[in-house]
Amino acid sequence: MPTSSAARHAAFLATAAGAAAVLITAGCTDNGDKDAAADGPRDLATQTLEWSKCPAPSEAEGGGPAPSPLPGGTIWECAFMDAPRDYAKPDGDTIELALIRARASDQARRIGSLIFNFGGPGGSGITGLPSFAKDYERLRTRYDLVSFDPRGVGRSEAVECLGNRELDAYYAEDSSPDDTAEEKTFTDNLKKYAEGCEKNSGDELPHVGTTNAARDLDLMRQVLGDDKLYYFGVSYGTELGGVYAHLFPKNVGRALFDAVIDPTAGTQQGTLAQAKGFQLALDNFSADCVARGGECRLPGSTPKEIESFITGLLAELEKKPIEGMGERMLTQSHAVNGILQALYSKELWPLLEQGLDEADGGNGALLLALSDALNGRNQEGDYSNLQAANAAINCVDFKERYNAEQAKAKVPEFRAASPVFGEFMAWSLMNCSQWPVPGTWDHPDVSAPGSAPILVVGGTGDPATPYEGTRKMIQALGTGVGVEVTYRGEGHGAYNSGSKCVQNTVDAYFLSGKIPAAGTVCQ
Repeated sequence: MPTSSAARHAAFLATAAGAAAVLITAGCTDNGDKDAAADGPRDLATQTLEWSKCPAPSEAEGGGPAPSPLPGGTIWECAFMDAPRDYAKPDGDTIELALIRARASDQARRIGSLIFNFGGPGGSGITGLPSFAKDYERLRTRYDLVSFDPRGVGRSEAVECLGNRELDAYYAEDSSPDDTAEEKTFTDNLKKYAEGCEKNSGDELPHVGTTNAARDLDLMRQVLGDDKLYYFGVSYGTELGGVYAHLFPKNVGRALFDAVIDPTAGTQQGTLAQAKGFQLALDNFSADCVARGGECRLPGSTPKEIESFITGLLAELEKKPIEGMGERMLTQSHAVNGILQALYSKELWPLLEQGLDEADGGNGALLLALSDALNGRNQEGDYSNLQAANAAINCVDFKERYNAEQAKAKVPEFRAASPVFGEFMAWSLMNCSQWPVPGTWDHPDVSAPGSAPILVVGGTGDPATPYEGTRKMIQALGTGVGVEVTYRGEGHGAYNSGSKCVQNTVDAYFLSGKIPAAGTVCQ
């Protein structure tokens, strides 16, 4: 099994993963803000936040200890910000959004607050920011580091769907049905999940979409006292940032989009691109394993042979799950999730190799632990609301709804894109089919004429947000807005990849306002 630190790292990577296809990926109202004033509610913009030392994360945020002080003794402070439940009714009910910050180390040269969103959607910024704070120490010299739990996430009116035992059963079920009976079971499970969300969080579901989250960002900017928004968005955070730039182009200060979602893609196109992206990552993993010769624990002298080994293992698990942890078995669905989780970062490749080897020998504990990280389950058996929020946000954003016949018809195309993941991702198109709230858009509008330049950084080996999305985002933002930076490397997200070139480029932009040449390439 992975160490606890490895499991925490894996869980964070999952929250930063964008709309991974085994997460709930289709979309689903007008977000309640069609007629909202562009500037938002002025009285709430003058509220004063009451900051205090952060408590331990809630169960919905994933649990664990309170964040440790930063170098020099700076403590993490937390507060709640009031925001309208419905921006179309700015004087109506409010909700509380949880914030976290670490003050700038050089207060005399402080620029403002740098707000982070690590993606998902559904990832907790309260747990995400401290997890990688050491990577942002240079940025903290001139910025307060700030993040938040978006509406519907963690401590911010968390969406709740099913209990822990029900979720154990839900994630173990077959997610690639092969016949009519399995299709019915698959559809029934989706319906049960959606009904649980409506029962436990029905009042919140219409209001958790990305447009409202973008309006929350602008309210946050005002409450924190900044004339412009300074923003660091990863994965889904790039979509959120793009929607913000569209709504408030004149309020954009310095902003980074890292691991970029294609804003022009709907559910089908986005999921198909991810199938190709994860297949590419698996191909790269397999090639690396082969290149290490006898050190590689997996059978096969070519990447194709390793792929055949994996597909064979998955086929066997569909017929007969193997021992996992405690009474829980490693099913085919768990194994696919575990493989996907490990492909988010090259750092997790050794765990993937070990997990596949052990599963071949009948021990599924490590792959099950990786699957748990993707699904937000901790070692005590408690689930965060990562996946529930992911479903709620995606299903209030996107209009597309697929039934079983439509999903089945897409299987051949998806299987051609990825022999390992394609079938599972094709069926994931149904994940909002039973959702009780209608969707808003075919894809988000991120056009932002008049915005300040935004750094748009894409990785050539990114599995969850394939590189092609980088230029699609730049084109959609409009002339003179997006500045392209390419990271030639593996994994989801460039800034935290360890690339000094990416870090130095981004830091110079945030700290000194230095805009790199468009087309800058980093290794």
